[in-house]
Order: sequence, then structure tokens, then C-alpha cells
Amino acid sequence: MWITAALAGLFAGAGLIIAIGAQNAFVLRQGLQRRHVGMVVLACMGADIALILAGVGGMGALVLQWPLLLQVLRFGGAAFLGWYGLQAGLRAWRGGSALAAASSSGGNRRQVLLACLAFTLLNPHVYLDTVVLLGSLSTRYPGELRWAFAAGACVASVLWFCALGYGARLLQPLFRNPNAWRVLDAGIALFMASLALLLLLRPLSP
Repeated sequence: MWITAALAGLFAGAGLIIAIGAQNAFVLRQGLQRRHVGMVVLACMGADIALILAGVGGMGALVLQWPLLLQVLRFGGAAFLGWYGLQAGLRAWRGGSALAAASSSGGNRRQVLLACLAFTLLNPHVYLDTVVLLGSLSTRYPGELRWAFAAGACVASVLWFCALGYGARLLQPLFRNPNAWRVLDAGIALFMASLALLLLLRPLSP
């Protein structure tokens, strides 16, 4: 039963985490640049694990009781995504040295960490997916088995962010071409703008 619950958590966590999102796009770009990858991966894993454990521990019901907080996160997240999308659009438009994978562009450690945490914690869907949804799914398992479910979901987070952050270097031969960076940044700009609009136009629902 422990293995069954853990596998269920692994697949449920993977299904939610691997879905393309703003956080994943940010981790991918940092991995391609090889800038502060370990810190970014640890920050993403730590935040995910904390939220998963909070959800399994019963915080999901409390999140649903704070609709105002979710609305603040909704509009704050939309503003942040819009700003980051604009920056990516400007990089794509200008091209040149700002797109070099190993250059000093991309911010210092503090800036990168704050951006990473913003992508994670300002996204209200993160709370709905990890705290509410995974927390609700864990209630199908009695007693301590729900913590096996949580362990599986946490393992999914660890495996995914390690693979995304450190596996991105396999794409570096492609991104030695500055035009590839322009295409990536243009895609990120459109993606961030789309996410921002969705947050503004679509009410949040669990």
C-alpha cells in the first residue's frame, strides 16, 4: 500500500509540475545560461515540497477560505508575468550580446533568486495545484499512507527540476546561435503575456 500511494503521488505530482508554466520557462532559461542553476533548482524544489506538505497537512481548506488572498496573488502574478514578458520581448527584439548564454546577463544571485521565488509564489495556480488539489487527492489514502503520497509528489518535483535545470545544457549547441535565443525569448514573451491575460480574464476556481 505504501508503494501504491507513493506511485500515485509521483504521477499526480509529475502531471501537475511538468505542465509547461512560467516557472519552468524560467528554470529552462537559467539552465541554458548555466547561471545559478543549483540555487534555482533548490529554490523551486524547496517551495514545491513545502506547498505539497502543507496541502497534505490540511492547508488546502484554509487556502479556499481566503479568496481575497488568491485575488491579490492573481493580479500581482499577472503584473509580474507581464513585466517579465516585456523584458523577454525586448531581449528578442534587440538581440546581440544580451542573449549570450555564458555572458554576465541574467542578473546576480539575489535578483535571480527573487525572480525564481516570484514565479513560484506569485502564481495562484501553484497553490491550487499543490496545496488544494494534491492535498485533496491525498485524502483518498488513510492515515500515514497520505504521507507516502506526499513523498511521491515531492520526488516528482525533485526529479523534474533537476532534469530541467541541469538537462538544459544538452540544448546548448543549438543555442550557440544568437537567433535561437531570440526565438526562445520571443516565445517566452508571448507565453508570459498569455498567462498574464489568463490570470486577468479568468476567475480562479479550485
